[in-house]
Amino acid sequence: MMFAVAPRALLSARVAGLRAMSTSAVARKDLVQEAYLRELKAYKAPAKDENAHKGQVREFSAPAAPSAPAVPSSSDISSELEAYAASEPDAAPVSHAADEAVSEQQDVNEYLKELQADLPAEPHH
Repeated sequence: MMFAVAPRALLSARVAGLRAMSTSAVARKDLVQEAYLRELKAYKAPAKDENAHKGQVREFSAPAAPSAPAVPSSSDISSELEAYAASEPDAAPVSHAADEAVSEQQDVNEYLKELQADLPAEPHH
């Protein structure tokens, strides 16, 4: 008889535990949130004057339409090409960089020969 009562007690304890762990929570009211929402709904934005923007915004005026560039005639183009073909190119100043490059090249070759030369053997004591 004692064993028959125990499973019922365990069953009722399990059900009570499940009821306490229920996922459907009772809706609790948040008084601060309600007051905040009530104030937001009751807020009325102040009316703006129609001329409030005067002095803050400049009036728009469309810029003048640009004019198309003048297209040169074929005779103008041909005369410019002939003048270009007849002109002598400017003489470039002669630089001494070529002479310096040769001396640098000789210095480099001498340096490479020194590197390739056999090192003198040091006498062992």
